[in-house]
Amino acid sequence: MKLYSINTGYFKLDGGAMFGVVPKSIWNKLNPADENNMCSWALRCLLVEDEDRLILIDNGMGDKQDEKFFGHYYLHGDDTLVKSLAQHGFTRDDITDVFLTHLHFDHCGGSIVRENDLPTGQAGKLVPAFKNATYWSNSAHWQWATEPNAREKASFLKENILPIEESGQLKLVQLYGFDKPDSEPGWHTIIGQEEKLQSVSFKKNIDVIYVDGHTNSMMLPKINYNGKTIVFMADLLPSAAHIPLPYVMAYDMFPLTTLNEKKLFLTEAEQNNYVLFFEHDPLIECCTLQMTEKGIRVKETFKLSDL
Repeated sequence: MKLYSINTGYFKLDGGAMFGVVPKSIWNKLNPADENNMCSWALRCLLVEDEDRLILIDNGMGDKQDEKFFGHYYLHGDDTLVKSLAQHGFTRDDITDVFLTHLHFDHCGGSIVRENDLPTGQAGKLVPAFKNATYWSNSAHWQWATEPNAREKASFLKENILPIEESGQLKLVQLYGFDKPDSEPGWHTIIGQEEKLQSVSFKKNIDVIYVDGHTNSMMLPKINYNGKTIVFMADLLPSAAHIPLPYVMAYDMFPLTTLNEKKLFLTEAEQNNYVLFFEHDPLIECCTLQMTEKGIRVKETFKLSDL
């Protein structure tokens, strides 16, 4: 197995929204805001090469939206999905599986591209960017995204989602032969008197942790790599700065569920020396954890290529 960090650019979000109840006097030291209170965040994906599979975990924001849309999110930087894949000798046509942690636009926007009707250059129909790939979601989250609540609707863009199903390339991750109940956000397994996050098998060397605080049924890939366990954090922990328990995004649908999930996950991760891979941290790709007087905090930071 080989792992590759795939950078697709940077974007900006409101710093207060990203850090929730944490005061700006504190979070501004962690990720300084510009004059509009906006902080830069990475759009970092993960490519897993394992035998005959080439699995892309999330795919960034894409570039098919209009100028008004990008005016809100300030997509910037020189990295793109296509350029980052090419740096490792791959193209989008080489991808066999696209694993979508969840269907917010900054995680799945690169799934679909707009085909051009040459030679006029007019925008054409929406088609899968990865024509040879299976796209993976789960039924609970798919329903949540395609029938969105008013608060989260702006994050679920139908042009990023519906063409996946229409293409016939969508498959759903199953939970031990049956899928997760749609009506049970915050669903965990009780073993004895200990509560644990639910984990299921996806493919060889890859399990999936279900979490519900940020959005219903978000999936975190848990990868066995060279004797280490690497967890793709998606939006449970968008950055290393979000490791302290109260640092919960205002974007989260169920913040108290996030708080509980973070506590469960961080305890397990610290005890088992997991490597955390961050999708949105603008500077830190990976870290390990340690217990301190203030609780669980960062131990070491490094690049994925250092493993």
